[in-house]
Amino acid sequence: MKRFPLSTLFIPLAIFLVGCSNTNETEKTRAIEQEKPETELIVSAAASLTDALEELKGPFEEAHEGITVTYNFGSSGKLATTIENGAPSDVFLSASSQDMNNMEDKSLIVNESRIDFAENALVFITHKDSDSTISSFEDIDPAAIDHIAVGEPESVPVGRYTKETFERLDLWDPLQDKLVLGSDVRQVLTHVEMGNVDYGVVYSSDAFISDNVKVLAEATADWHEPIVYPAAVVAESNNQEAAQQFLDYLTGDKGEKTLQKFGFK
Repeated sequence: MKRFPLSTLFIPLAIFLVGCSNTNETEKTRAIEQEKPETELIVSAAASLTDALEELKGPFEEAHEGITVTYNFGSSGKLATTIENGAPSDVFLSASSQDMNNMEDKSLIVNESRIDFAENALVFITHKDSDSTISSFEDIDPAAIDHIAVGEPESVPVGRYTKETFERLDLWDPLQDKLVLGSDVRQVLTHVEMGNVDYGVVYSSDAFISDNVKVLAEATADWHEPIVYPAAVVAESNNQEAAQQFLDYLTGDKGEKTLQKFGFK
């Protein structure tokens, strides 16, 4: 009877066990990856950023596996109030330095994360089919206007900038009974697009993305507070690392090009 060395019998067994071990380790790794919770990042952002941010959502999520972005768009003032009242949010993107300053004063943001990422301009618009001959804010004649849409000045930054501009030109009081107040800049834009009003005042970026309005005039920059967009991580966020990653992406090359594509400076 032919005998085999005992060691030769263990070689196939060892190979088999190693193979099983590797398979088990791979399966464990996959299981851990599957069990890893996905991070939902809630971004509270000014309504004027809607189109640019929606375009950035997909590329950001692809570049940051495990993070899903959920947007909450609205007027900066109202968003700040909801965050202060405890509404869940990880990132705040404002169309107003004033609103962000208030958040900072109340310790509602991570101060070190704050960064300005865009600028805008204020424009006077009308429906694309209008035959208006106005070419400057100074040409505005309250007597010749039935209705003009503007943002609500107490909580909507574009409304505050509009009020500052009209006050500078002594137009705010004469226009009082002509005003149609919008809850955010997109509502102002919609009023003009639908022909509900003769004119409206919005950001340049909002007029830029609409095929149904035309720009008649741009406000001189020193007529109003600078239109700067600050961003910050919310202090109560449970996802501060992911929130900072979003800000880094927004202020990086891809974010900058996307913002410019949608009319921001």
